[in-house]
Amino acid sequence: MKVLLTEEETAADHLDEMAHQLRRELLQLDVHDVVPLRDGQTPPGARGWGMAEVGALLVTLNQSATALGTVIDVVRGWRARCRERPTIRLVIDGDVLEISEASPEQAARSFELFVGRHSGSGEQR
Repeated sequence: MKVLLTEEETAADHLDEMAHQLRRELLQLDVHDVVPLRDGQTPPGARGWGMAEVGALLVTLNQSATALGTVIDVVRGWRARCRERPTIRLVIDGDVLEISEASPEQAARSFELFVGRHSGSGEQR
């Protein structure tokens, strides 16, 4: 899963620090790895995501049926704690979820639907 963070008025070094903070939280989970994306790994059609290597992470999930939901919960909680809430774009197999200016309820429902589409059981949480 690719996690891309953007914020129009945020300097690249601050966005990079935000990505590092999120990465530290994600690495505490039962995931295989979380690494920064570098040039050449920008998702197709990612217009407006200029410096893709800044604020971009690649999360490699383990085979656990709950891994995706847990990762999404951490991303969601992390964003809620951010003073400046960045736009978050999640990409799995070409399916994209982008959360920018949504109410907490709208964001929660969008995250739930995204997990439901990609969970092994097809359940929506």
